Amino acid sequence: MADITRRLGWRHLRGAPTAHIRHHRSGKLLHDGPGLSFWFRSLTAALSEVPVDDRELAMTFHARTSDFQDVAVQATVTYRIDDPALASARLDFSVDPDTGVWRGAPLEQLGTLLTETAQQHALAVLARTPLASALVDGVTAVRERIAAGLGAEPRLPATGIEVVAVRVMAIRPEPEVERALRTPAREQIQQEADRATYERRAVAVERERAIAENELDSQIELARREEQLVDQRGTNARREAEEHAAADGVRAEAEATRTVRLSEAEATRTVRLADAEAARSVRLARAEAEGSREVGDARAYAQAAWLRVHSDVDVATLNALTGTRLAENLPNIDSVTISPDVLTGLLARLGGGGAGA
Repeated sequence: MADITRRLGWRHLRGAPTAHIRHHRSGKLLHDGPGLSFWFRSLTAALSEVPVDDRELAMTFHARTSDFQDVAVQATVTYRIDDPALASARLDFSVDPDTGVWRGAPLEQLGTLLTETAQQHALAVLARTPLASALVDGVTAVRERIAAGLGAEPRLPATGIEVVAVRVMAIRPEPEVERALRTPAREQIQQEADRATYERRAVAVERERAIAENELDSQIELARREEQLVDQRGTNARREAEEHAAADGVRAEAEATRTVRLSEAEATRTVRLADAEAARSVRLARAEAEGSREVGDARAYAQAAWLRVHSDVDVATLNALTGTRLAENLPNIDSVTISPDVLTGLLARLGGGGAGA
């Protein structure tokens, strides 16, 4: 939309660089070009504004494939107006001199022309293509056909329109058909996933089996080495026992020899001691016998002498000596109590003895 300013019956128009302005007055072209700025009178001016930038026209339309399946086509056509004079002559790009707004809808007309032309060529392609092929290769075929059809359309150059590019984003079937088409693919994907899972599990099982076999081989090797170790230990223990036994035999033999020698020496010493003890005992016995004999002789001599001495002594003296010897051998008597009866008998005996004497 052109920028128009009012000043005392005059109007000032300032166009954009992407807008081609054409100014006619009384059928005469006064201004023609993009990005213009000028004064004019609204009562005598005829203004046209033609956009010359690239425009994107998005379109969505329905088509039917050769197997009678409805599909929706999403496409975009990029175009530009390369001949503004021709376009303003074929389409109504005039603007209100007071507001700068288009009096008609030229871009809508141009969009209808492009959409119908593109749809016509897309329908022609899809009508001879089955649904599966349309979904797989239909985008490229439809794009090439639309581009070729728009390039060959005579109305576009005659209107001053140039098609820059054509893009087809998607060709989609109806939701029910799309779900039906997705089911086999999903099942196949699921099967592939299951197969991958099974293969992964099989690989894991195989690895676990290999690990288990390695562990079993390791255990067998360890058991074999332990058996060798046990055998070696048994051999070592047997050899050590034999060596100990030999050493013990040598030690026992040496001990026995030493014991025999000690026994012989002890026996010899014992015999010698016994002989010496016997000789000493004999000598002691002889000495004791000789001593006893000499003591006996001395005692006999003393007894004989004692007897010879006492044989010459009278009886009274012997009795006195006997009483003295008896008194020497009796215990100490502190006091003697003599009853009258005893004293009488004693005196009687003494008296009788005295008279007899």
